[in-house]
Amino acid sequence: MARIEEKVEQLVKSKIESIGYELYDVEYAKEGPNYYLRIYIDNEKGIDLNDCEKVNNEITDMLDEADYIKEQYYLEVSSPGVERILKKDKHLEKNIGKQIEVKLFKKDKSNKKSYNGILKEFNKDSITIESEEEINIERKNIAQIKTVYNW
Repeated sequence: MARIEEKVEQLVKSKIESIGYELYDVEYAKEGPNYYLRIYIDNEKGIDLNDCEKVNNEITDMLDEADYIKEQYYLEVSSPGVERILKKDKHLEKNIGKQIEVKLFKKDKSNKKSYNGILKEFNKDSITIESEEEINIERKNIAQIKTVYNW
């Protein structure tokens, strides 16, 4: 499925940017019997329903013509939300100095499965967060990283 996500991202990225939005992420998932193609968009002013509709209308025909997805699927265009999943290096870069939550695939040697702290730095192999102490986490052990919004 990652291949579909990459192809879709390459297809729609310049169109989305040309109408004033950032392509944040593309996700293709099977949930129960249904398939979903989710296009997450962003811009400095935030995203509302009109923005999602505008992007949807601009990319629907492109996706149909490219015909990358053979199964019937639902197209969803939305904001990445306040608490965002950080998958890509560009997402991590934008969040250095901010609070994040890191969930691991399994408990580590400290018997913890999640960490919360300030993102200090990252490279291709690990990320470093500042909590009570500085913690270095190997990226191969990370199930999910997301921003934390303090309500």
